[in-house]
Amino acid sequence: MQKLKNNPSLLFIGLGNPGLVYHETRHNAGFMVIDKLVDKLSFKYKNPFFKNYLVAQGLFQNQQIVIIKPMTFMNNSGLIFNYLPGKYINNNTKVVVVSDNMDLSLGECRIKNKGSNSSHNGMSSIINSYGSGDFLRVYVGVSKPAEGETVISHVLGKCEESDFLVFQKGIERASNAAYSLITHDVQRVMNEYNRRNN
Repeated sequence: MQKLKNNPSLLFIGLGNPGLVYHETRHNAGFMVIDKLVDKLSFKYKNPFFKNYLVAQGLFQNQQIVIIKPMTFMNNSGLIFNYLPGKYINNNTKVVVVSDNMDLSLGECRIKNKGSNSSHNGMSSIINSYGSGDFLRVYVGVSKPAEGETVISHVLGKCEESDFLVFQKGIERASNAAYSLITHDVQRVMNEYNRRNN
């Protein structure tokens, strides 16, 4: 077994809410994507003692990859940065945040180099704690609420059965995109996955 170098090349952070009540809701797209990524890499989650997150890490193609699932609620996702410096992130680590996005159609996947919080409380918390919006994002589209539906009920709700298949395809596409960010340069991945959605 290869020994970890404690020099992460890529850090993936999936956004979501812990607990069965939120399982497979639209707002947990980030959790769903990184769960698939963990499986693709044959990693295993661990829960460090007295820490409010799950971590899966290992060496893949001679790169140290770290995948973090914050166990705080979505609005406090940025608190994860209290635990990351030195062990899971350094000046050379490329940070990738995975989340849902209401501005994209259901099941759409989009890669962005940087940007604003996109009216997403979890992303806003990440930006505030990280200190800037200069990190990669993998977005999964969950569409906007239907007429008469609130934003909260929309993102914390689950898709109807027919729409859930589209949602799942978006999760799979986003996990493939995340995997590609490990094996290919960012621009190539953006060109492939952003164009594919058009």
